[in-house]
Amino acid sequence: MHVAIVTTYPPGKGTLNEYAFHFVRALRSKEEISRITLLVDALPENAPYPAPAQGAGLAELCITPCWQFNDPRNAWRIVQAVRQAQPDVVLFNIQFASFGDKKVPVTLGLLAPWLVRLAGFPSMVLLHNIMETVDLRNAGYADNAAIEWVMRTAGAITTRMLLNADLVALTIPKYVEILRAKYRAKNVLLAPHGSFEDNPPMPTFELPPGPRQIMAFGKFGTYKRIEIMVEALRILEARGYTDLEVVIAGSDSPNAKGYLDEMRARYADVPNLRFTGYVAEEDVPRIFQSATVTVFPYTSTTGSSGVLHQAGSYGCAVALPNIGDFAEVITEEGYVGEFFEPNDPATLADAIAALLDDDARRKEMGLRNYRASCGLPIADVLDWYLLHFGAIIEKHHRRRARRALDAERAQPVTDLVTPVSKPQA
Repeated sequence: MHVAIVTTYPPGKGTLNEYAFHFVRALRSKEEISRITLLVDALPENAPYPAPAQGAGLAELCITPCWQFNDPRNAWRIVQAVRQAQPDVVLFNIQFASFGDKKVPVTLGLLAPWLVRLAGFPSMVLLHNIMETVDLRNAGYADNAAIEWVMRTAGAITTRMLLNADLVALTIPKYVEILRAKYRAKNVLLAPHGSFEDNPPMPTFELPPGPRQIMAFGKFGTYKRIEIMVEALRILEARGYTDLEVVIAGSDSPNAKGYLDEMRARYADVPNLRFTGYVAEEDVPRIFQSATVTVFPYTSTTGSSGVLHQAGSYGCAVALPNIGDFAEVITEEGYVGEFFEPNDPATLADAIAALLDDDARRKEMGLRNYRASCGLPIADVLDWYLLHFGAIIEKHHRRRARRALDAERAQPVTDLVTPVSKPQA
């Protein structure tokens, strides 16, 4: 089949680009897939995407930039690109802020799955978060209670629009339960997140020479804040830890542009704080393998964490905030970590120290996380997607056949009978 995927994708830096990279890499190897068309956001200054590698045993891959962050025309542009590509099915790899950080472009962009279906193409949404569980203030979307109420109301309307797709897949069981209960949705299913590597090599768990690195990875500035890490570093240094380096690996969140530059200026006097900037896909293994502890400095979460799955595949010991989504992922998928309270540097310092002081504990945690990441590789998850792709394609074929039959039945009888002329008197 020919699958179109609406998503961000490297070297684009939008949210979920890493997940899309691994999803597409695994999907290309499936024999049921002949072609994949990526409908991606335009790069800065309309720079071209690198030509994807083609090879025997891999589905053909075509990358088509057709939308842009904060463009209110995104839904229309996506529908036009789908019509041009003529895929068998369209998958949207999105979250609520995928199409922008302004209310109008966000709402209009999220109309796209419904409009694609109305245009006659089977559509499926992989939704990585839901409005009901997002802390809007911490995530940078609402400054006060009134704006939060408006956004919650708009979010409920937008969710109903998304549910007009043929299927909506969610990566956390609680999300499925919420949408089924609140919206009485019958087309909502659980799709496991999956680990990025099919057969990740066994980590050595040995640390490189030099300072012990306390690393955070991702897009920062909204609910991912580095201040707590710097304060925890100061607490640890006061306790006598003198060989530590805090590594901030990643870039600004689209909703907090300039945040990391502000942090560089604020903490210019902290010599053992290092910012890597955006991490290219080929450099990701080195970043994780060099970390003594991977920290998740989150004040809230917006869905299942791809970074946690990456950390597991590289055998990392992790320090996690004691908040709902992380706890659920750990329970469901077998990950372990040292917990701290969000916004509390002292408890983060305690969690880091517990792993710095007990190397056997650090290695044991890394091994358990590695095994959890091997439990359900994304290639296996894709078999679930292929099953449902086939089901909604068949459903659309039946719908077209039924419409054609109804149209035939509705045709006037006089149009079907050849008139007979009266004989001359």
